[in-house]
This record gives sequence, C-alpha cells and structure tokens, in this order.
Amino acid sequence: MLPPRLLALLGLALCLTAATAEPSPATGKPPADEDGSQLWLRYPQVAQPERLTDYRRALTHVVRAGDSATLQAAEAELVTGLSGLLGMPMPVANQPAADGAVVLGTPASSALVRSLKLGSRLAAVGPEGYLVETATINGRPAIIVAANTDVGVLFGSFALLRHLQMQRPVTDLALSGAPRIARRVLNHWDNPDGSVERGYAGRSLWQWSELPRTLSPRYKDYARANASIGINGAVLNNVNANARILGADQLDKVAALAKVLRPYGIRVYLSARFSAPIEIGGLATADPLDPAVKAWWKDKVAEIYDKIPDFGGFLVKANSEGQPGPQNYHRNHADGARMLSDALGTRGGIVLWRAFVYGEHGPDRIRQAYDEFKPLDGRFGANAIVQVKNGPLDFQPREPFSPLFGAMPRTPLALELQITKEYLGEDTHLAYLGPLFEEVLKSDTYAKGAGSTVAHVVDGSLHGHALSAISGVANIGSDVNWTGSHFNQANWYAFGRMAWNTDASARDIADEWVRQTWGNDPAVVAPVTALMRGSRQAVVDYMTPLGLVHQMGTDHHFGPSPWVKDLDVPSWNPAYYHRAGRDGIGFDRTRSGSDAVAQYAPPVRERFANRATVGDDLLLFFHHVGWDDRLASSGRTVWEELAYRYSAGVDAVQSMRAAWQGVQGRVDGRRFGEVADFLRIQHHEARWWRDASLQYFASVSGKALPAGYAPPEHELGWYQDLARRCPADAHKPRCPEIYTGEPSPTLPREEGRN
Repeated sequence: MLPPRLLALLGLALCLTAATAEPSPATGKPPADEDGSQLWLRYPQVAQPERLTDYRRALTHVVRAGDSATLQAAEAELVTGLSGLLGMPMPVANQPAADGAVVLGTPASSALVRSLKLGSRLAAVGPEGYLVETATINGRPAIIVAANTDVGVLFGSFALLRHLQMQRPVTDLALSGAPRIARRVLNHWDNPDGSVERGYAGRSLWQWSELPRTLSPRYKDYARANASIGINGAVLNNVNANARILGADQLDKVAALAKVLRPYGIRVYLSARFSAPIEIGGLATADPLDPAVKAWWKDKVAEIYDKIPDFGGFLVKANSEGQPGPQNYHRNHADGARMLSDALGTRGGIVLWRAFVYGEHGPDRIRQAYDEFKPLDGRFGANAIVQVKNGPLDFQPREPFSPLFGAMPRTPLALELQITKEYLGEDTHLAYLGPLFEEVLKSDTYAKGAGSTVAHVVDGSLHGHALSAISGVANIGSDVNWTGSHFNQANWYAFGRMAWNTDASARDIADEWVRQTWGNDPAVVAPVTALMRGSRQAVVDYMTPLGLVHQMGTDHHFGPSPWVKDLDVPSWNPAYYHRAGRDGIGFDRTRSGSDAVAQYAPPVRERFANRATVGDDLLLFFHHVGWDDRLASSGRTVWEELAYRYSAGVDAVQSMRAAWQGVQGRVDGRRFGEVADFLRIQHHEARWWRDASLQYFASVSGKALPAGYAPPEHELGWYQDLARRCPADAHKPRCPEIYTGEPSPTLPREEGRN
C-alpha cells in the first residue's frame, strides 16, 4: 500500500496492484516482489548460463588476511554478494585452496598481496584507492582486491561486486579507483525529535531515544550503502542545530553510532550551534574572540575526541535564517570559523562553515554570500573549509554556479549539493539529479583561465589546497525504501559516485544504478536510463523554464505560487525573482540592474551579461526581456517559448509514464506499481504547475495563450485560492481535485513530442 501521507495527498483509496505476470525474458518467470530496502546492493543470481559458468570458475572462495573490523566487513560483503550472484554458498579460507580465489588485503596485512610487489601502483591510488585485478598467486589464477589501507580494500570489494552485478566479464580484470575529494559527506537535516527538515522519506533514521543501548540494524545497512559508493562522512544532525547535541549524554549516543559506522570508513560530524557556550555552557557570551568562549570550545572538542577518536568535525550555519553567529558580536564569519578551527587543533577534524547567508541585503539576494565571504579569503583557519551551495540562490531546479567558486583562491571551498528534492517535487516527482550535479562540477569558473572548473576548485587542485570536501543534503529516512521513492535512491547513489570521481558522467552512473537496482535486461536498461536522463529537464520546464527560479509555494516550497508578493522579507516572494510586468519578465542582473554578473570572472561575466550568449536556460535569471522579444534558438517570442516549455515539461512526464509502462512484467510488480503511481501524481502536478503559471503570467502580461495550446483547466483565482482551500499537511496540500482524471496533452499537435 502507498504510505498514508500519499493516500491523503491523492484523496483516493489507491491500492497498489501487482504488475501483469509476463515472464521475464532472462529467467522465464515473473520477478519476485521487492520493497526497495536493499537499494543497489541486491545481488540477484546471475541468469545468463555462460556468464554464470565464467563467474563460478573465477570466484570459488574468499581469502582474507588481517583481522580489522573493516577487513571483516569487506569479507562479509564479498561472501554475501558472491553467494547471491552465484546462487551458492561462498566459502572462506586462509590460503588459496583452488583456482579462482578472491584475495583481499593490504601489503601490511597480507603476505599474498605483498608478494605481488604492487608498491608503486598502490602508491598511485593513495590511502583510499584500490586495485582489483586478475593475478597469479602460488601458481594459481586469482582475483586480488588490494589497497594501501583496509578501507581501500573495502571500497575495492564493492567495486568488484558492482562490476559483477552489471554482469561484466572477469577475464583480464583490471579495476582501479581513487577519490578526487578527501571528505565526501552526507548532511542529515535530522532533528532530535525525529523529524527531518526538508525530509520526504518518513522520520529520522537515527532513533535517539533508543541510543546508545539499542542499535537499529539499519545503521549497518546505511553504512554498507554509503561505503559501496565511497561516501566517508555523515553529519548526523540538522544545520539548524540544537545545542543539546553537544551535551555529554547526547555525545554517548553519537559515539554509539560512530562505532557502527567506523568499520565502513565513515566518520561522524556534528552541526554545532554557535551559541552553545551560552545554551549548555553557562557562559554569558559566545563571542569568538572571548578567551572563555575559546576555552569552552577547546574543552568540548577534547570531550568529543575522548568519546569519538575519529570525529570528523563541525558543520556550522551561522548568521543565516535567524541562526546565531559571530556577527551577533560584531565579528565576521572568519572569526567564528577560525575559533573552531583552533579548537580542533591537530586531531584531524575540520570545520565546514556554510556560506548560505541572506537577509536584508540591497537589491539582490544572490549577491550576499559573495559580498560577505570574498573579502575574508584566507582568514578562516587551518582546519576550515567554506561550504558553498552549488548556485548563488538555493538549490533551484536550475541556476548558475555560485560566483564564490574560483573567487577565494586562499580558502578551501566545499561544494554543497542537495540530494533531497526540496524544490524538485519532493518525494513523488521523478527527477534524476545526476545531470544537475554534472552540470555544476563541469562549470568553468575561469578563475585561472579555461579549465578552472568547479570540480577543480573543490578537489583542491586549482589552488593547491590539501583540504577538500563535498557535501550532499541527504534524502534518507525511515521509509522501507530509504528515500521515499525508488528513483530517489538514484540521487543518493549519483552523489556518492560523483563525489568519488568528479569526472564521472551522469549517463554512466544512471546505467550502473539501473543495472544494480532493476536488472540487466536490455529492455529495461535502455528505456529507464533514457527516462532518467531527461527527467530533471522535464522538471525545469514545467516549474522554472528559461531561468526562472524560486516560483514555489512559500515555506513548504511545493506547488506553483508566482503571484506571491506580499511577504515581509522581499526575497521570500516568488514575484521578487521573476519581476514580471506588462513590459516583460526576468531579473536584470547586468550592469543596468543589480550587476550580480560582476561577481564572476570576466569571461563568465561577459557571457552571462550578453543576451546573445547567456543561453536560453539562464535567460531570465540574468535579464529582463520583453514578452515579444524573440529567441534566436527557436524563433519563438519569450511568451511563446514559456508556453512551449511549460507544456513540453508536462508532455515529457506523459512520455516518462509511457516508457515505464513498457517495462511492466520485466521488473517486480510491487516496485513497478509504486513507481507508476508516483508518475501519475507527477503528471497531475506538472499540469498544475503549467496551468497555474501560464494563467498568472497571462494576467500580468495581458497576453493570450498562443494558438493551439490546451487552455488551463481553471481560472487564475482557482489556483490562487488553492492554499486556502487545501491547507498544507506536512509538505503538500490536500487537494483531491488536482488528481482526478488524466491530464491531457498540452502542446499543439505539430509541436508535440514523441
């Protein structure tokens, strides 16, 4: 059954039905139902006889040398994975007992690995990298999983299992990998009461009331999933932090979680509330230059490391959205970060100081982070990294890269991405974010000429920084499938894979995830990966086309509200961002407007400032244009292009639904039905976005809908009244009338998509 909150959303008694039991071409039987709890670590038995024979010959038993918890975890995963893939128990041994041994270890732990003399090659992959390849040991063919450290062996074991799950050959196997970024961290916005800010997958994974005595088995599964994609850190609590997390009783609970995660190479971090010295320390101030405050933080750090010797460090949100910070004491962000950096000392922890700040700040909110942080470059402390959201606004479906990337050469910068889809349809909309992540990482800042990509800023190579980090706001919760919907798992997966290898392509990662999650049937892989690759653009089109941003309902950020303009803070209003009137639409950020383009390096600035070169996707982000101005790319007027884009987004979801129907019987019935129901919801909500937005912009512009397009289903007042008639429940309004019937095609016949 659908979760209760979605039954309420639909206002219908939707009951999932199993897919038609058409035989799978691979097995001749309908796939058994699954609930999604195994994520991409399913390890189903290989069906192809020739591949299965090859695997059974090459993979006969596992040989481990070394007794660390991490090596034991690697062995356990290989035994579980190989037993499932081969459909037979996988034995373990102390020495290769026959051809086809899988030997894992480091030169320090394994004489067998040491005998291969891999020194220079292992040196090239660093402390977390690995080599997985065929070798001859004691005259017998084997597969080795070798690394410099035990955690590298663990990552290599998962690489081997991923290779096998995708049913690739083991002959002449040669895999290697090493992370580009040192700290690859999930940020959990989880609260002590079990709620999750911007969480759409149930309650918090962390059961604080039961810790430290009771440990959910899901903690280990969470660690396994993260290690399989190279994530090595987790911030356990919300950036809007509660100071109590630093109390002694809570630190005991954090230490219990750290003990579970540690064998999988995952360090725990905590969001620290800047006013903690007052709230739990009894001090009268939290001034970062006050000696007593400095001493309090040093003592607190010593207490933490006494309980958690591999503590990762602090994440801090300060002087943003009402959070306390150094500016409360007429200090700056660098003063606050440097104080915490000094407190951490040489223990190996870092400070991730967020650059997401905004308030009453001149004519353009997106300028604020740059204006506050750029002058402080190089002053944040030896252990500090400034964590910058991918764009200058706030995790929008599409926005340009933040101008801070490349603008602070003396300060390590971390990239913050949002995995949870706060602005992209939350739990129900299928939006694969791999293309968004790739778009950001490959954006060229031109900080040191062409090739100065965001990826090279973040990995430290552009400016020679030893510290490097990337963070993803997690989409994980208590739901059985972890992420609220099956396809949301792909965004967790994509973040980990791109954090490990910033050059990885969204296309390849989608292929990996589909093969591991849904199977290797070509009739599934091809349409589903194609569906995923186009899904983010579909969301952009029906929500925020042509560079529009922040048109969502206020506070809950769900549903269209372009008409809102009466909130106390100007930048909370969607109308603030589109600036639509009779003369046109869009926010002028060129020299004639807010001049936000001046924050970018000259080649980027010139491209964004010029309407001929900015590109359609960011046109209205940087320019105010007339409704009747024509786009060179399509020949349509701006008004016609908006109608086309909104409509194309809706019809793309219709095509996604059709593509998914095509895999019925080739994937298990339970998950098929759950995805199909969510796609139906998405189709209705895409039409809602399209109709409400076009009605509003038509009223502002005085333009009639271009000929041939389906008219909106309701008058503007109906959409504006929606929030009052349908009060918000958690994240979504309860409006059953939105979800009745079937949305009709929206494009004129000659413009329709296949």
